[in-house]
Amino acid sequence: MSKPPSLMNRYRWYEIIGIYAGIAVFLSFVLSPFVEGFLVSLKPLSQLFSSPYRFWPENGSFEAYRTMWEHVPGFGWYMFNSLFISSAITLITLILVIPASYAFARFEFRGSALLLGGFLAVKMFSGAVLLIPLFRLMRSFGLLNTYFAMIVPGVAFIIPSAIWLLRTYMMRIPKELHEAAYVDGASHFYTLRRVILPISMPGIAVVAISAFIEAYAQQFIYALTFNSKSEYMPLPVGLFAYFGRQEVVWNELMAASFVGIAPAMIAIFFMQRYLVSGLTAGAVK
Repeated sequence: MSKPPSLMNRYRWYEIIGIYAGIAVFLSFVLSPFVEGFLVSLKPLSQLFSSPYRFWPENGSFEAYRTMWEHVPGFGWYMFNSLFISSAITLITLILVIPASYAFARFEFRGSALLLGGFLAVKMFSGAVLLIPLFRLMRSFGLLNTYFAMIVPGVAFIIPSAIWLLRTYMMRIPKELHEAAYVDGASHFYTLRRVILPISMPGIAVVAISAFIEAYAQQFIYALTFNSKSEYMPLPVGLFAYFGRQEVVWNELMAASFVGIAPAMIAIFFMQRYLVSGLTAGAVK
């Protein structure tokens, strides 16, 4: 029996060329800022504003990756703060979102639709709009200049989208599994822990990755507003403090930025298998 042709073999040659050309154009727009930023980090400072402009660095080196550690003495500590804050936000978000998503996906109760709509309404507000109320709230609880001043708002703004994402995944799990566990005498907590949770791991991985990336990216505005102590500064505020006051050393700033995003890139690289399976799971159920 002959093997059926693959999906790409069903296209004509010029259609395949058009598909790959469109992908190449899309990737060029997406990746060009990262490529330019990396090349800037390799250029000496004298070449950055030379005329005519040279895209490829002449006598490029990784010297900026060494000197930026000297110009930003607390760079390692700032990276630790960013990783700690992002990891704490991700962990707390998962602890709160998993049972909430299970409840919204499996139980019908009064006000559930209103609550879900309220979660979407929260995402419509920018964090900058709520800075003053959040500042007064943090000050009244004595949380200013602490890690909690950045963790609590981060969790609050990530939870709504995380609940919607994980709830959609859990709704695709067959209800018969929940009903079978209930018939066998299992409690709701036991069913969640031993039945639903193992099946939901791809979806949980997607939520964890998205929460970590969002927490890593949104630290600047909260840290700049709610913190004034260097020992609690995350990386974005630390770089702003040293590179944003008088003169911007662009090659060192780009080098520090690429070192700063390395943990998030490493996490995505090792978790991409779960990310793809979680995003596509349930599509054929």
